[in-house]
Amino acid sequence: MSESTPEYPFPKRASIHQRRSQENTPEETPESSPVRRPVVRSSASTPGDSLQSSPVGARPRETEATTPAAQTLPAHLPTRRSRRAAQEDTAVETTGMRSRRLEQERRLVRKRKRRRAIRTFFVLLLTLALISGGAYFAYTQLRGSSSSSTTADDYPGPGSGQVVVTVYDGESGQQIGQRLVDAGVVKSLTAFIRAFDANKAAVSIRPGSYTLKKEMSASGAIAALLDDANRSDNTVTVTPGQTKDQVAEQISMVANIPLDQVKSAMADTAALGLPAEANGNVEGWLAPGSYELAEGATATSLISQMITRTTQRLDGLGVAAADREKILTKASILEREVRNTEYLPMVSRVIDNRLADTNGETHGLLQMDSTVLYGVGKTGGIPTADDLAAENPYNTYRNPGLPPSPISQPSTEAIEAALHPAEGNWLYFVTVNLDTGETLFAATHDEQTQNTKRLEEYCSTHQGKC
Repeated sequence: MSESTPEYPFPKRASIHQRRSQENTPEETPESSPVRRPVVRSSASTPGDSLQSSPVGARPRETEATTPAAQTLPAHLPTRRSRRAAQEDTAVETTGMRSRRLEQERRLVRKRKRRRAIRTFFVLLLTLALISGGAYFAYTQLRGSSSSSTTADDYPGPGSGQVVVTVYDGESGQQIGQRLVDAGVVKSLTAFIRAFDANKAAVSIRPGSYTLKKEMSASGAIAALLDDANRSDNTVTVTPGQTKDQVAEQISMVANIPLDQVKSAMADTAALGLPAEANGNVEGWLAPGSYELAEGATATSLISQMITRTTQRLDGLGVAAADREKILTKASILEREVRNTEYLPMVSRVIDNRLADTNGETHGLLQMDSTVLYGVGKTGGIPTADDLAAENPYNTYRNPGLPPSPISQPSTEAIEAALHPAEGNWLYFVTVNLDTGETLFAATHDEQTQNTKRLEEYCSTHQGKC
C-alpha cells in the first residue's frame, strides 16, 4: 500500500475483540501482550475503488497482510472452534431438554391410556353387572309370576297349633279338602285338590280323626292324613259347624255303634239330660271338642258329655237359661255363614239389624243361605232356585225371624260374637271368595247388588264351587 492511501476509517475486527477483551480481563504485562502488526493494503485498490464497490455504510473489503505470528490470536479470545463447541454444547443441551420433554409427554400419554383402560374396564364391569342384575330380576319375576298362582292360594307351611279334623267313610277329596279349609288347616280348596291329584296315595286316606296343624301347606296336609300316627280311632271329635247327623256318623264310626242306635240315643232327651229350652232337639247342644272312648262307653254317655259341656260354656259366658236356645241358634248361623272369625261380630250385627228391621227394606227376613241349605238337608254350597223356593221353617227367605232351632254346633267364638255384635248399620253381607272367605258388607240393597257381582265373577272362574 502506498503512503498516499488514506487510513481506513474503521478499526479492524481484531482490534475490536482485543479492546473488549482488555476491558473484561486484568491488565497484562508488556511481555505477554501480543505485537500489533500494521495493516498492509493492497496497492491495487484505491480509495475510489473502495467507495464505488461498497454500498453506503458497508465496510470496505480489506486484505490483511499478516505474518504467522499476527494470525495467532490470544488464548483468551473466542475462536471459531470454541464458538462451534459452544454451539454444539448448546445444541446438545437443547436436544437433551427436548428429549426429556418428549419422554415426559410419552409418560403422560401412557398414563392417560392406562387410566382410560381402567375406566373402560370398570364401565364394562358396571354394564355387565347391570345387565346381569336385570336378567336375574326378569328371571325371578317370570319365575314368581309362574309360581304365584300356586303360592297365592296355599300356605307355605309347616303350620302351627293343633286342630282335630274327622274324615268320614266314603268322602271324596273335595269333601275332605273343604273340611280342612273350614278348620283352617289349608288355605284353599283349589290348593288341596291340586295336591290331592298330585299324590297318588291320597285316594287311600282312611276315615278317622286326625290331629293336624293350622295353616299347613296342602301337600303337607295330604302327607299328615296319610300318616297313621296322626290318626285316632278311639276319640270322637266334634268340629264347629257340624250338624247332629254328622256327629252321629262320627260316633258310629269311632265307637263302632250302629248309626240307627246313635240316632235313637239322640232322640232320648230325658236319658241325655237335655235342658227343656232345647225343645227336645240336640242340634246346637253337642259341644265341639274331643271325647275319649272309655271302657263301656255308649252313645248315650258320649252325647250326654257333649250336652253337659255346652251347658257349662253357656253358664261361663253368663247366658241365662231362657236365652240359651236363641243364642245357640244365632251362633250356629254365624258358624255356618262365616269362614273367617274376624267377620263373626259383623255378621252378628247384620242378624240383629235384620231382626229389628221389620218395617224396613228387609222386612225382618234373615235371608241366610245356611238356613235354607239346612232345611233341604245340605251342608255347603250356594242354594239353588228350588232350594230358595222350598217350603220349610228353616227357609229364612220366606219366614221372618230366627229359624226354629240351631243348624249346627257353634264354637265358643261364635257364641261370644252372638252375645257381643259389632257396631254398624249393615243389613247385607256376601262372601265373594269361597276359598279365602272374603266377605263384603252393605247397608243398602244397591250396595249389596254391586258386591254380589264379585261373587258372580268368582263363580264364573271357579266352576263346580258355586
